[in-house]
Amino acid sequence: MGSEEKVREVVADFEQSELSAAEKALFRFVDKVNSNSPNITEADMKPLYSEGWDDEQIYYAITVCALFNFYNRWIDASGVHALSDEAHRVGGKRTALNGYVRK
Repeated sequence: MGSEEKVREVVADFEQSELSAAEKALFRFVDKVNSNSPNITEADMKPLYSEGWDDEQIYYAITVCALFNFYNRWIDASGVHALSDEAHRVGGKRTALNGYVRK
């Protein structure tokens, strides 16, 4: 995202952030994946397609959302300590440079 300030802005209110219209459409969709996935319909996909997202990109967004939900529940239930803010920063920078797939 470029900076911690932009990340904070997006987390606080992505609708009012500097994200592009396409990014905001994806965030709206991921929010529904996170909170109401059984009720996703073809109508939820139309705004994504109209903003230029393709099926593969949407699949990856769904997958990342699902994995983070899994990780958070696993950490909460197993008693594993959450990462520090600094560890999140380091991981975020690594992911920004290399993506989610490690080679």
